[in-house]
Amino acid sequence: MSPAAVYALLFAAIVLEVIGTTALQLSQQLTRFWPSVLLVVCYAAAFYVLSLTLKVIPVGIAYAIWSALGIVLISVVGLVYFKQRLDLPAVIGLGLIITGVLVVNLFSKSVSH
Repeated sequence: MSPAAVYALLFAAIVLEVIGTTALQLSQQLTRFWPSVLLVVCYAAAFYVLSLTLKVIPVGIAYAIWSALGIVLISVVGLVYFKQRLDLPAVIGLGLIITGVLVVNLFSKSVSH
C-alpha cells in the first residue's frame, strides 16, 4: 500500500471519529436513538480503519496524527455547528498540537516517508 493510501485511510478514520464524536454530542448522553447508533457505527468503523493503517504507520505516530487532527476538526465542528467558542489559549494550544504533529511527520525518523 502506498504512503498516500495509508494516510488517506488514516484521514478517513479521523473523519469517522469526528462524525462519531459529533453524534455523541447530538445523542444527548445516549438518550437519542439515531445519533447513538451513528456514533457506535462511526467509532467502530474509525477504529477498524485506524487498525489498517497500523500495518504501515507506527502506533504512536498514527495516534498522534489521529488525536491532533481529531481535536482540531472537532473544535471546528463545535465552533461552526454547536456555536462553541474557543478562547485565545485554546487556539494557541491547538496550534501547538498541529505544530507538534508537523515536527514529528517532517523530521522524525520514526515515520517512513
